[in-house]
This record gives sequence, C-alpha cells and structure tokens, in this order.
Amino acid sequence: MQQSDIIIIGGGIVGLATAYQFSLDYPRLKITLLEKEPKLAIHQTGHNSGVLHTGIYYKPGSLKALNCREGKSRMEDFCRDAGIAYEICGKVIVAVSDNELPALETIYQRGRINGVRCEIIGKEKLHELEPHVAGIQAVHVPEAGIVDYGEVCRHFAEQLRKKGDNSIHCSAKVLGIRQAAQLVVETEQGEFGSKYLVNCAGLYSDKITAMTQTPESKIIPFRGEYYEVCPEKKYLCRNLIYPVPDPNFPFLGVHFTRMIDGTLECGPNAVLAFAREGYTRSTVNVLELAEVLSYPGFLKLAAKYWRAGAGEMWRSFSKAAFVKALQRLIPEISAADLAVAPAGIRAQAVLSNGKLVDDFLIQENKNIINVGNAPSPAATSSLNIGRHIVETVAKRF
Repeated sequence: MQQSDIIIIGGGIVGLATAYQFSLDYPRLKITLLEKEPKLAIHQTGHNSGVLHTGIYYKPGSLKALNCREGKSRMEDFCRDAGIAYEICGKVIVAVSDNELPALETIYQRGRINGVRCEIIGKEKLHELEPHVAGIQAVHVPEAGIVDYGEVCRHFAEQLRKKGDNSIHCSAKVLGIRQAAQLVVETEQGEFGSKYLVNCAGLYSDKITAMTQTPESKIIPFRGEYYEVCPEKKYLCRNLIYPVPDPNFPFLGVHFTRMIDGTLECGPNAVLAFAREGYTRSTVNVLELAEVLSYPGFLKLAAKYWRAGAGEMWRSFSKAAFVKALQRLIPEISAADLAVAPAGIRAQAVLSNGKLVDDFLIQENKNIINVGNAPSPAATSSLNIGRHIVETVAKRF
C-alpha cells in the first residue's frame, strides 16, 4: 500500500490548486492526488469558458465573493509568473429593457460592496465598447478577464511533481474508503494510505462524501450547451457580453465569451443532464437519472422552476430558439453564423428541501475535508479555495 501524508481525490482545478497550495506551504509533506480519468482536468475544468470572474454577482460576505476577489488576483499572479497567457479584457452586463434596470442596479451595488471596479454606462458608452450589442444601459466591469484553465492545471501538476515526494495517479477511480488507524482509499490502482483526505471530486463529490459520512446535498448535473461563432462574424463581439440574470432563475443566461485562443463562443443554456457525464442529449445513465428523478430535492426544484426549465429544454432542441435568445443581445447574429461547440456539465449541489446550494460548500470532520459544491467561480477562486482547505487541515496537524 502506498503511503502519503495527504490524499486529494479529484484532478480538476480545485483539487490541483489545493495540492499545489499544500506543496507550497508544507513542502515536507507527501501529497498523493487521485484522478479517475486517464488525464487531468477533463470534466468541468476542461469544459470551462475560461473567464476570470470578478465577484460582481455574489452575495457580499459569501465564500464566493470573498474567494473570487482574492483568488482572481492570485490566479493572475500565478499566470504571470508561469508565463501563461491571460488577458484583462473587460465585460458588459447589458439591460435591453426598462424592466431589467432594477436588477442591473442591484448587480452594480453588489459589485461596489464586493470591491469590484465597475460603473453603470449608457447607450453611447456601451456602443463604444461593443458596437453591435443591443441595450439601453449596462454595467461595465473592466477588470474581467480570460485565461485557459486547462493550461493552468498543467502548470499546477508540473509544479506539484517537482516539489517533494508527491505523486499524481490517473485512472485511479475511488472504490471505497476505510477508516482505521489511518485512512485507506481503495482504488482501481490499489490501496493508498494517509493521515488526511481532501475530496475535490466535482461531479462525484457527494458519492465520495457518502463513503465516510452523510452528504448535506446531492449533485444534480446540468448540461450547458454552446455554439461557436464563425470566424467571419467574430467582430460582432469584442470581449464579454452578458445579459442581466433573471432573478427568478438560478443561472446567468446565454452570453458571448471571447476565448483566450481568439475564438468566440455563445451560451450556455442549462438543462438537466441524463447522466453525470451527459455531455450530449443522447447520453443516458439509467441509474444516475433514476437517482435524480427520485430525489426529493430535485422534485421540489423542478416544481419551482419548471417554466424556466421548459424554456431551457426548448432552446436545447431548437437552434432557432437559442438564436432568438442570443439576438436579444446581438440582433445581427443568425443561425448560419453558429456551429455546435462542446457542451459542459455543471455539478450543482441541491439540498433535500429543493434549494440550490448557492455558495461553495465545504464539509469537515476529524481528518476529512469534503468540497461538496464548487460551481463557478471555482476556477477563478481555486487558489484561494486551496488555501482555505490547507489552513483548515493544518489545524489538525
């Protein structure tokens, strides 16, 4: 059995950032990272839109707000030191009708409270920034940026391997966890023993948690579908264009994102995935789907948001409906300008009472830390989430 001081389950950006932070703060510890896939960061991190978020949307004082602000600064520093390309390009959050102005004002005020540099701008300034956008008013957030989080993860892994006697094991799906004199993690590559365990398993974080304690919530997978704008029409969006989020629906709505490689994507919608790794409509895992449909929390969530959910499903099956949603922001966009891009999965924790877990969720016990919910802006915040976990574990040393 391979021994280490700390085992981290999950090779996405949160797991890798946590391992990297441990290696910085406690270089004498032996760290083992276990990833079930043949490669690192291929699920949520590998399908990330690459935005460096500013924290403008999040409830003041929440873990999202606090970690996003400092995490973004630390991520920029890391990229600069590692030679990873990133760009502070700015974004606009656009109101297209009068009834969206109160929600836009709320976002602006949250941003100011959270320390985000932002301003409300009118039509003239908006069209200077984004000439092809429709809108009567917007919040301009000049410090928003873009990066390739896959590249960030490759550098985390490289630095982790360089420091101490650390190891990364891919194709090491966790089968069980035993607690005796030490923690023993059973995997497809054998057993690993350690004093401490950190669960950063993303889509399967609740499953890993359930191996040692009762999870506070269940992960419900939502698929986000994207289109890529053809090169000839990339001029329609210079940087990042977002709508004012619907306060009655817990997702941000379809938006335009310029990627660090120069491509332009638009989306996502938010539809229930029929498998935890259900990146296409045809991917169905009967057992996982049955688990979702029988969960009281999902049934209550569906009852509350069924109208909005039906609209999201319709946009999933109708490109014309998707394009209509995009045209609210950029009227010149057409179906002919769009090609299907890879979809992503959002691992959303839902409580048994039907409420979405709206913040990062970190569940602790004696020698195990379970990251039970880490949706956006987890990538931006990953270094700070890692620091929080390291400080939490260090109290047990």
